[in-house]
Amino acid sequence: MRASRQLAVAATAVVLIAGLVWVWVAERHTAHATRPSPAIPDRGVTSPLDLPGGGPVADDAYGVYSGLYQTPMDEPLAFAERSVADIPQVNGSCLQPSTPDERAMTDAFVAANGRSHPWQAKFAIAQGYLLLSQSETAEAQACLAAKDKSSARCASYQKIAHIRFLGVPGFNPAHTRALVSVIKMCGEDCGSGGIFVAEKSGETWRRADPTNFTRECSWMY
Repeated sequence: MRASRQLAVAATAVVLIAGLVWVWVAERHTAHATRPSPAIPDRGVTSPLDLPGGGPVADDAYGVYSGLYQTPMDEPLAFAERSVADIPQVNGSCLQPSTPDERAMTDAFVAANGRSHPWQAKFAIAQGYLLLSQSETAEAQACLAAKDKSSARCASYQKIAHIRFLGVPGFNPAHTRALVSVIKMCGEDCGSGGIFVAEKSGETWRRADPTNFTRECSWMY
């Protein structure tokens, strides 16, 4: 009889201890689950891009885009006169540099695009291109958004399918690789964009094979 009472007391103690442990674990899990995630700084505040006031683009930037657009396209090339770049805020930044070369390109790209710069007609592209002023860019965007191909004001833009906004390249120290940005707009909520690496091949430039460095830096509207 005494042994049974002792077993009952021991079983009760085990149940109580197990219950206390469960409550402790549950409280810790709840506290962990409700703990706020560290805030990701807003890049628009910490590292704003495209502010007004940038000077002319350096000549070596034209060679990069000239090389990338050597293959003829089935639409007229139309570039906005002002440089524009964007770094999507994926986990803080879509750019994930892992080597000194990639970090140098990232720093150079951010520095180069802190302000918006005027492009000039210095591209060497065989098929030709249009360089749209700010007012022409706005008008062409309005025509694309309205799908207006017949009015007099849109006559000059009726063959344009995209307006391309180019970022200023960020070069590596050897100037053999560059981080570039292209945003293609085909209307108010239509377009795509991306940041990628270009590399020098002989005397011209080509798009490099994608890596984790810029893998998250492509998007569509």
